[in-house]
Amino acid sequence: MKQDAAPLIFDPVKTALAPRAGGKALSLERLLKEGFNPPAFVALLPEAFTKSGLRSAQKEALAKALEPLGDGPFAVRSSGLQEDGVDHSHAGQFLSVLNVKKADVAKAALKVWKSGSAASVTEYRKTHGLNETDTAPAVIVQRMIAARAAGVAFSADPVSGLRDRVVISAIEGLGERLVSGEEDGETWEVDHARKAILSRPSYDTGNVLSEADVLAVADLAKAAEKAFGSPQDIEWAFDQDGLHILQARPITTDLKEPANADDQVLIFDNSNIVESYPGLVSPLTYSFARYAYARVYRAFVAMVGVRQSVIAENAVVFDNMLSRLDGRVYYNLVNWYRALALLPGFSINRQNMETMMGVSEPLPEAITATIGPPPAKGLGKIKAYAGMGRAALGLLYQAIRLPRTVKAFNDRLNEAIGPSALSLSDAGLSDLGRDYRRIEAMLLDRWDAPLVNDFLCMMAFGLSRKMMEKWFGKDGLELHNQIMIGQGDIISAEPARRIADMGALIASYEGLSEEIEKHGVPALSADPKIRGAFESYISKFGDRCTEELKLESVTLDEDPALLLSAIVAASRRPSQPEGERADEALDFQKVTAGKPLKRIIARMVVTWAKHRVRDRENLRFERTRIFGRARRVFMAIGRELTALGHLNEPRDILFMTVEEILGAVEGFSLTQELRPLVAVRKAEFEAAATREDPPERITVTGAAINAGIAAGQDAALISAPSGGSGDLERSGTACSAGVTRARARVIRDPSKESLESGDILVARHTDPGWIAVFSNASAIVVERGSLLSHSAIVAREMGIPCVVALKEATRWIEDGEEITVDGATGIVTRHPS
Repeated sequence: MKQDAAPLIFDPVKTALAPRAGGKALSLERLLKEGFNPPAFVALLPEAFTKSGLRSAQKEALAKALEPLGDGPFAVRSSGLQEDGVDHSHAGQFLSVLNVKKADVAKAALKVWKSGSAASVTEYRKTHGLNETDTAPAVIVQRMIAARAAGVAFSADPVSGLRDRVVISAIEGLGERLVSGEEDGETWEVDHARKAILSRPSYDTGNVLSEADVLAVADLAKAAEKAFGSPQDIEWAFDQDGLHILQARPITTDLKEPANADDQVLIFDNSNIVESYPGLVSPLTYSFARYAYARVYRAFVAMVGVRQSVIAENAVVFDNMLSRLDGRVYYNLVNWYRALALLPGFSINRQNMETMMGVSEPLPEAITATIGPPPAKGLGKIKAYAGMGRAALGLLYQAIRLPRTVKAFNDRLNEAIGPSALSLSDAGLSDLGRDYRRIEAMLLDRWDAPLVNDFLCMMAFGLSRKMMEKWFGKDGLELHNQIMIGQGDIISAEPARRIADMGALIASYEGLSEEIEKHGVPALSADPKIRGAFESYISKFGDRCTEELKLESVTLDEDPALLLSAIVAASRRPSQPEGERADEALDFQKVTAGKPLKRIIARMVVTWAKHRVRDRENLRFERTRIFGRARRVFMAIGRELTALGHLNEPRDILFMTVEEILGAVEGFSLTQELRPLVAVRKAEFEAAATREDPPERITVTGAAINAGIAAGQDAALISAPSGGSGDLERSGTACSAGVTRARARVIRDPSKESLESGDILVARHTDPGWIAVFSNASAIVVERGSLLSHSAIVAREMGIPCVVALKEATRWIEDGEEITVDGATGIVTRHPS
């Protein structure tokens, strides 16, 4: 058969391609076989051409082959024998002609074929040790995509060599300008396994790709990698029909070896702990909290009967109950569950104990099934009940001696941080180190009173609440709330009363509130009584501040601006006549009328629960004092390390851990160079501050270090803000009766944002440091919390409606819109304009 009559033009749908069709054509053929959807194409072998054009027999064959591809336009590209190979890509060496009309395909194909003789190709092949004479490529004629966006994607990062990254470059319209280097596109980096976008273009609007587009391209790149059995560099395009792969070739740069399989599953959750440690948390705060949690929960499981040998065997569990991801604190849920599984009776009360974890959603059964003993049967059940009995006796013993335990704890606390404690202003490093060790030994390692009372409080509160509701209905439940939360001797309610009293004093002086706003503390000297009340407040509550458990927080004694703002707001708040509060107390005698025996039992149980709630709040205040002392000790150490030239400024101490600080003082430090360490931590902290909060729950397969990747992804990918949309009514937990309709203010940072008098406060969480915001609020709505939350207690003291545990309130409610809060039913209603 004559050469010009031989089959030199192939439609891969009908006929398998010959090897001489070249690397690009064979790659496209394989994509077709693997189920991908590259644009339809035909391949012309090098022998189809002469220097003057297509051989005569091939012109008719080309016309027939193009018929299934439609009327065009077409892309005409090279497909050299070694082009797009594992070792040599020939990238940019051959010609490509785009948007070719059907009538011009033969001419364009000849130009591409002739580009194999270009001097640049000859030099490329010579440089790479290839056959310099075997340069004429086959030619691909492919249907053009009317692309809205196109680009390239690497299924592994060719720069870092990491195989778990997909790097995507995109440009509007055709990708040729990007591939040729004429224009720079936008770049995205994706952790494909976690569906996490790790980096994105620096501009916020007008991106060529959406997040969904990016993930689709990443999926396509990884699918190509799987099909070819090695990391791939693909070209892709989006048109009106969706995403298409245009070509695929192996990545020719060296990559790191793939990691070995690691199927461990870790789950991190902050839906609960964010109330105590919201937002970014310094390394010092995290290390301090981690130590405290480890000591406290060792003591807890010992208290309920877990043997010390078992506790020692599970040291890694207790030492890793908290994690810090992208600067935020999370519970390590799998370790919490492991600790829970140690408790007596877990094998027969597994489901109820799981609810004690208090997180927004349970752990997957696939994980919980592998932890702890299986459900007890037979003799195992008897042993489990015996263990529960011993634990119950132990708790009864602890309950009987609780007053003595609380007194001993308070005595230790006053000895450790009271008036006789070390003067920090003139103490050296060694003395400061010893003072912190004393706090650890006397308080953190002996956290018995708060621990015992918190556990008994949880049991007593739940039991008394169920009893009052079952025996006395809705009125009994409201009375229970009033007694538990509206106690006059709960210390959490005292700041609000003191602020109200100072506000009333200031209101008696015309213009004094304006003077305080202008001049601050000096203006209080207008009345010694006001100044004395202010100084008394600072003396007692100076450590109470926004995010008070974070050692980096600025306390009221350092900056009283928030307190002054609260006092001024109280001076302008209309006084509320006695008896007009919406949650006026129901008389116990009236609620229990006709049920004298139940009244006696209920009063005893409710009174005991009331005392536990009171002690819980009061002991939490003592915790604030302990944290306050630790904060001052560390700041003093920072002062001394700065004076000795080891730090640039005292607050740099916040970027070290407790162990590193004590190591520097006591001699077990691994480095003498603290400033570079601080610089690294500061840079990480500042970078984390530029990112949105990660999701509440992060699931990681493999080592915990991989969690940082998932945490660092842009929160916009997780859930875009949805304020002002969706349903108009939602319900949370009712905490303080009354109905208010007013403007909503969504507050995220009370040190920078404030309410006007009468606004409704809407927040993700609150703590005692929100005093200035509370003072102006006509109602409170909080995403997190419970009936015993600080916001609930303050709301009842102020006599304003309060609803907590209203999921996603700060996203659902639009800042500035009008809402109605019913604090008796827990229903919040939006009134969009």
